Amino acid sequence: MAFDSPPLRNQDSPSLQSPDTALSGQDITRVMPHALGPEKSILSSMLKDPEQWIGLSLEEGLTRDHFYLPGHGLLFETLRDLNAKGTVIELVSLVQLLHDRGILDNVGGPGAITEIFTYAPNAAHFHNHLALVKDKQVLRSIIRTCTEAVSEAFENPEETNSLLDRVESSVLNIRQGNESTRGFHIKQSVIEVINNFEALLAGDVNVQGAPTGYVDLDRMCKGLKPGEMFVVAARPSMGKTSFMMNVAEHICIDQGVPSMIFSCEMTAFQIVQRLVFSRARFALSQIGRGFSLKKEDLIRIKRASEEVASAKMFVDDTPGILIDTLRAKARRRKREDNIGFIAIDYLQLLKSGSKQAQNSREREIGEISAGIKGLAKELGIPILVLAQLNRGPEGRTGKSLGVPRMSDLRESGTIEQDADMIGLLYRTAYYAETEEEKESEAGKAELVLAKNRNGETGHVPLTFIAELMRFETRARDDNDQH
Repeated sequence: MAFDSPPLRNQDSPSLQSPDTALSGQDITRVMPHALGPEKSILSSMLKDPEQWIGLSLEEGLTRDHFYLPGHGLLFETLRDLNAKGTVIELVSLVQLLHDRGILDNVGGPGAITEIFTYAPNAAHFHNHLALVKDKQVLRSIIRTCTEAVSEAFENPEETNSLLDRVESSVLNIRQGNESTRGFHIKQSVIEVINNFEALLAGDVNVQGAPTGYVDLDRMCKGLKPGEMFVVAARPSMGKTSFMMNVAEHICIDQGVPSMIFSCEMTAFQIVQRLVFSRARFALSQIGRGFSLKKEDLIRIKRASEEVASAKMFVDDTPGILIDTLRAKARRRKREDNIGFIAIDYLQLLKSGSKQAQNSREREIGEISAGIKGLAKELGIPILVLAQLNRGPEGRTGKSLGVPRMSDLRESGTIEQDADMIGLLYRTAYYAETEEEKESEAGKAELVLAKNRNGETGHVPLTFIAELMRFETRARDDNDQH
């Protein structure tokens, strides 16, 4: 496959020798929208400065499918994989690698690689060329979707509603796939949170590492240390996200450490709203008919919003984000803002783009877990990542009912291996069998530090204030395990 433009139309023939064509009318074949020059320019920049431009392309959601020529897409995929492995990319070894894999001819041969390398004298127009390539891919996607819709409309005219749903969903997927969700400064959301709060009122609707803020946990682990991966796992509704945000709040706002939050489940607005009102110790649930806001409430909310807005915290709420994309975004934020902490909600919602992971969920989780641990070591910062537990705690009896174990981690093998610390979070009242027991255990929670590679393990007693979505340190009592 050569890298030159497809041949011009032969007027004696209705067909074109191009990678992708679309039918228009009865017998007129048109070449799909494409931008070969910008494609070559993008690849040229990646070959000259892989760390800078491959990482940026992943942040922007560039994939093999964005390239019109299959050879360009194959070359991009090869460069992306080499960069993810930390392999040095240079022309001679790249050509040899492609030859050894038997795909050198598929990307045009050594001459085509050399031509691409010299194609763009500098990367000044990388962003413009990237936008052009993405725009052409959107046009091709629209053409394919509409062509398929036309065909289905003729073949299944009685399935009007279901066809309309499929077409609407397909078009929405095109838009969502073309949008790159960049991490942004949290200050951008504070005004929106406060405006929303005002609308609700109107009726419209000393440690070695970063301290977590929890005395017993900090005593055990001496803080979250650079390069460490801390997995906090729990069953649904135990408050994992609240715990994560409480730790992030203490590290970023109270300690002034620039931080980044990757939220695959909640939106940025929801994250910031929780943060502001939890910090202000104000329960949004109390707003309703007859509610009267006190002056001291307003003072706390104003102070909390100002503190959150001035914090150097960044939120990325891309759902189902690829681990390679997450790592690219984190690297850039480390370079530009020197972040010192990352929190991820949650591990099982991340994706791996490798072919090997497509047919094995266990392999995919392994790649994601290893990717997070590798990122922590690479950036030299602690990463707190949430994870789901299986139904094991519910199947236990007696005093063990609801108490989680490391073996309850979904696809636990690789997570247990990669994690430096594993904390298992649970609330005892959730599993209470009688009303009396539920009342006596109300608010009690524990974090079982089941693994600590560089320190002791044990139980961390906590109090969960549900209306504030907040965990606080709790003094031990006779029932707590030590």
